[in-house]
Amino acid sequence: MNIIIVSRKHGRSRMVSSWLLAPVFLFVLVMVSALGYGGYRLFAPDEIVIIDSQAANAWADRVKLQAIELEKTQIYTEEQINALRIRLAELQARLTRIDALGERLVDVANLDEGEFDFSMPPAVGGPESSSVEANPPDFVDVLNELGLQIENREQQLRVLNSLLGDRKIQSETFVAGRPISKGWMSSRYGYRNDPFNGNLAWHDGVDFAGKDGSTIVSVASGVVTWAGERYGYGNLVEINHGNGYVTRYAHAKEVLVEVGDVIKKADVIALMGSTGRSTGPHVHFEVLLQGKSVDPAKYIDRVARF
Repeated sequence: MNIIIVSRKHGRSRMVSSWLLAPVFLFVLVMVSALGYGGYRLFAPDEIVIIDSQAANAWADRVKLQAIELEKTQIYTEEQINALRIRLAELQARLTRIDALGERLVDVANLDEGEFDFSMPPAVGGPESSSVEANPPDFVDVLNELGLQIENREQQLRVLNSLLGDRKIQSETFVAGRPISKGWMSSRYGYRNDPFNGNLAWHDGVDFAGKDGSTIVSVASGVVTWAGERYGYGNLVEINHGNGYVTRYAHAKEVLVEVGDVIKKADVIALMGSTGRSTGPHVHFEVLLQGKSVDPAKYIDRVARF
């Protein structure tokens, strides 16, 4: 291949071989490539680095801090759960005491166990109604509120138990009833003819005749202040019931209690006999109020009102 070169100055043409121009084209090509690469490097954006070592270390430190916070949160949560367990156990114990106290009140007050059964949850009911959306209260607040309710119930039950206990004590120490299980009244209180000499004499009690060896019972709770032989009475049991009341049970065949014994109402204290100044098996029953004898007939048919 030949290339013709025309000169403008002299108007002459000249033929040049393509092989002589090859180095020139190669040089131009290299220069264009060099300039293109340099321009690309000059104007191309910097290489984007996704993560470097500094960022990686920062992330590692953050993960360690989060792990520490998570451990602290777990410890705090376990402590709170343990505290709630203890609180719940306290409430359950208090409920158990309330149930026990309630059952005792039912027994003391002679209430119907079927009506007040503390072993069963209270009966509730009602027609189903549309639900109301509400934010549920915090369970800690619920437990605290339940604790306050239980405390109020305990206080009320303590007051009620105290009142019923006082009523029970008053009922037990209330002098009333017959001092025998079986028998009949053979002599009344007041003036009568003495059974030994026939003269008019004062009788401080009432006599109940019955079968020899039959039981003599206390007409009220109290403490035994005399248990043994006394002149004219034979074998005598004397009981102090408080509030100024004392009862005496005389002519017993056998005394079954001792001084200092605490006696309950209707307890058997002696056996009927004819010891002392007596004409046959009977019990001489006296009631003393503030140290003075009173008519026992007023207390034999006495009815308690509490």
